[in-house]
Amino acid sequence: MQLVRPLLIVVLLVLAGVMASETRANPMLLVDAQTGEVLYEQEAGQPWHPASLTKLMTAYVAFAAVAQGRIALDTPIKISRNAWNQAPSKSGLEVGSALTMQDALYVLVVKSANDIAVAIAEAVSGSEKQFVAEMNQMAAAMGLTSTHYVNPHGLHAPAQVTSARDLAVLALFIRRDYPQYLPMFGTEAVTLGKASLESNNGLLQHFQGTTGMKTGYVCASGLNIVATVERQGRSLLGVVLGGSSARERNEMAAELFLRGLSGAVKGTGRSVVALANLKSEPVNMKPLICGKQAKEYVAQRQAEFPLGLKGQPSYLTDVIEGAVYRATDLGRTRDVPLPRRRPSHAPTATASN
Repeated sequence: MQLVRPLLIVVLLVLAGVMASETRANPMLLVDAQTGEVLYEQEAGQPWHPASLTKLMTAYVAFAAVAQGRIALDTPIKISRNAWNQAPSKSGLEVGSALTMQDALYVLVVKSANDIAVAIAEAVSGSEKQFVAEMNQMAAAMGLTSTHYVNPHGLHAPAQVTSARDLAVLALFIRRDYPQYLPMFGTEAVTLGKASLESNNGLLQHFQGTTGMKTGYVCASGLNIVATVERQGRSLLGVVLGGSSARERNEMAAELFLRGLSGAVKGTGRSVVALANLKSEPVNMKPLICGKQAKEYVAQRQAEFPLGLKGQPSYLTDVIEGAVYRATDLGRTRDVPLPRRRPSHAPTATASN
């Protein structure tokens, strides 16, 4: 890495000018994951559609249910007709098939399977609607003041909203409360039968030190990412929202991490919890990402942020053999109610500085 450092410094200086000239800024946030200090932020409180970053909360609520004894990691999670009817991305399982909760969580996080999100919701709470209510209760307990959920998977709904600030706080809660599940977020692929269900987080394979976490995309959100990196004895958490392509999103995230690691950003002295969310409507990226303006907009973004394009330098040059997890299709399961222990207390979450 030392051999390429001069190139990285040059590119960082160029990008400093590029970012200042952008016609529309992407929400971005860089946080010291050990202290919660904001190292850099840009529109971090702007309401935004989360897309599949929704599944970070889906996973957290499921982790909490396991911790409370409401469900176990070896509990079969069945694919109902309602779950199977969800739009892709999907697991490929048929109606009536099942995975253990542990396997389902891996498929949820790595493949971002929408059918699995609904299946987990139904298994944990009895219905998708009740699970979403628990997601919103947990968001309120965490102080995610810009966040509201309509579904557990992130397929677009106008009222499904969050912010870069809230996503960073949620990610820190996952890291603090359930560190035993962090390997899920750093897994590059899950094998299920003959299928290989791969992550869309390109940093896992091409940016040294990446440890997780999750990507998301719908037309209204653009391409989003929450990622974590450990390098040089430091642990950083980054959020980039609204990318025009996976190339741009991933390169911007890598550039954000390198700015933190190189000392280009020194920190703000503020906790991420102290950042304010804006009281405004979420940005709708659909016209720029999937509408008539898309071709012109993407070309403009390529001109303004060319990193990773053919003939241009890239931050994503490492070759990393990603972790692979093997899940098992349990086949069709009998429709027998599973015994559940009731929690002794309601799920809670408290913010830390």
